[in-house]
Amino acid sequence: MSTRLAEDGYLSVGYSTVSIDDCWEDHHRDKDGQLWWNATRFPSGMKALGDYMHSCGVNFGIYSDVGTGTCCRYPGMKNHEEDDALLFASWGVDYLKLDGCFSGQDTYAKGYPTVGAALQATGRNITYSCSWPAYLGGNESSKPFQAMIDAGCNSWRNWKDIQCNWRSVSGIIDHWGNYGEALQRTAGPGHWHDMDMLLIGNDCITIEEQKTQMAIWSISASPLIMGNDLRSISVASKAILLNEEAIAVNQDPLGKMGIRHPAYSKDSGSQVWFRQLTNGDVAVALYNKDCSGDDGNTDITLDFTELGFVSSKVVPVYDIWERRTLGKHRGNFTATQVPCHGVAFLCLSSGLTQIVV
Repeated sequence: MSTRLAEDGYLSVGYSTVSIDDCWEDHHRDKDGQLWWNATRFPSGMKALGDYMHSCGVNFGIYSDVGTGTCCRYPGMKNHEEDDALLFASWGVDYLKLDGCFSGQDTYAKGYPTVGAALQATGRNITYSCSWPAYLGGNESSKPFQAMIDAGCNSWRNWKDIQCNWRSVSGIIDHWGNYGEALQRTAGPGHWHDMDMLLIGNDCITIEEQKTQMAIWSISASPLIMGNDLRSISVASKAILLNEEAIAVNQDPLGKMGIRHPAYSKDSGSQVWFRQLTNGDVAVALYNKDCSGDDGNTDITLDFTELGFVSSKVVPVYDIWERRTLGKHRGNFTATQVPCHGVAFLCLSSGLTQIVV
C-alpha cells in the first residue's frame, strides 16, 4: 500500500499515511511489559516497516486502545501509556488511532489525556486520533469535545463504525446532518470530526454513492481515510479519490466545517449541504437521497438566497466532478437529473461576504 500510495499519484495529492489497524500485535507483552508485533505478519519488525514507509515518503500509522485490551483482544495501553508511546516513537510512528474497547467512562476521561501527554513527551510529532466520543452515545451536542481538544486529540471517531453498504453511509450522512451545527463549533485546524473511512474503491456501493461520500465528507471537513486495496481499484473510483478540487474543498485552510442546510432534515428527499471556503466561495452538494424520479434521478434547484446571496446577484457555478464551468446564474441554479443517491458537487464563486442561515 505504501508503494502504491507513492507511485500511483495518491501521495502527491495529499494522502500521506498508511495506518495499520487492530491485530498487528503479539497476544501478550513480554516479562518486562513491552509490546511485541506479530512476527508472522511482520517478520522484519515494525521499525523496519516504518523505515520503508518513510523511504516512500509515506507516514506510518498504527493502532492501539486506551483500555487494557484492543477490540480484538490484543494488549491495550492502560498502565503502559508512557512506555508504549516511547516505543511507538522509536519505531517512527507518525499517527496513532486509539480505540476505546474494554474501558469505562473513567478510563476515557483519564486515559485519553494521559496518552496524549505521553505522545507529546516523546518529542515526536504523532497525529492523535481518539475514539473517545464514539463510546459516548449518539447525542453529539452533549459530548465533551473541548476536553478532547485539551487532551491533544487531533481528530476523533464520533459514532458507529462504517459498514460496506449504502445504508451505513447514508446513516452516517443523516447523523452528521442532524448534528452539524453542534459539531461545527468544535471542528477546526488541529481537531476534526472523523466520519470514518471512505468506501471508495470497494464494490459495495455504486460509483454515484462513492461520489456522494467524497462530496459530503469533504464538505463536512472529515479526514479522508481510504479503506480499499490500491492494487485493485477501478479507473472511475481512482478518479474520485484523486479529484484535486474535491480534496481542496476538504482541505480548505479556513477550516470551517460545512453542514446540511438547516432548512432540510434527514427526511428531505433532496438536500443542500454547503461549506464556506477561504476566498469567499461556497462548496455545495445537492444530494438526491430518496431517488423519487421515475428512474431514480431528479432535478434539484438551489436558491442562492439560501446561502446568503442577494437574489439579484449573478453567481458563477463550477462543477467539481466535471471540472468545468456551468456558466453564470442569477437567483438560482438547477442541477438536472442528479442520480439516485448521487450529488451535484459545485463551487459558487466569490462575492459572498457572509452566510446567513
